[in-house]
Amino acid sequence: MSNPFNRPAFGSALFYKDPFAALDFLEQAFGFERTMVITDADGNLGHAEMKFGDGYIMIGGEWTDYVASPASTGGRNTQSIHVHLDGGVDAHCDRAVAAGAVVVRPLEDQFYGDRTYSARDPEGHVWSFAQSLRYVSREEAEQASGLNIEGWV
Repeated sequence: MSNPFNRPAFGSALFYKDPFAALDFLEQAFGFERTMVITDADGNLGHAEMKFGDGYIMIGGEWTDYVASPASTGGRNTQSIHVHLDGGVDAHCDRAVAAGAVVVRPLEDQFYGDRTYSARDPEGHVWSFAQSLRYVSREEAEQASGLNIEGWV
């Protein structure tokens, strides 16, 4: 069957107490773009999708007892979304902070060649963003980190 929405093999769904505020924040802070918003006759969000690069996320409300925003669970996260940027991670971080994101792991160059930061959105979801700065061999990464690494490309 064809893939008319050109979705990648994986996508994530995130749940918010206020999904419309989340859509606004994710646009302003992180640069996501709305690609689908479905509402019912009363204006409640039924489903939303946003894209960034070649990836996408789904946004929804707390519509059943087995989904919840971190704001409803004492701030706990059971997953984090990682977004790889082609460039501009420093400016991306500045944009996120200006829009109200709270940096929980500051911008830092990593032993594996990326520059990364992590930020929490207003309802507590943690996002990480990275830009590759240079290629690092497995041997260089092991030496810099003191770790044993398998499967390095």
